[in-house]
Amino acid sequence: MYEELADFLEDRIRAGDLPPGGRLPGEQAMRQEYNVALSTVRKAVGLLRNRGLVVTRASKGSFVVRDLPPQENARGSR
Repeated sequence: MYEELADFLEDRIRAGDLPPGGRLPGEQAMRQEYNVALSTVRKAVGLLRNRGLVVTRASKGSFVVRDLPPQENARGSR
């Protein structure tokens, strides 16, 4: 489930709905919006970090990187 959420958020990032430098919604907001467990949100955001799409700053939140990696390298082979 967390991979599906990460893929959905990646699509929103690449479409510009979550712009470079923009803050992702908070964990609780995403948990409620997508009706998933908090652990699912955390794993999804971690996967986005691993893909190089977001950075997380302690006590500040997660932010979309300014220079997105190419899409074919971001998700890897599936």
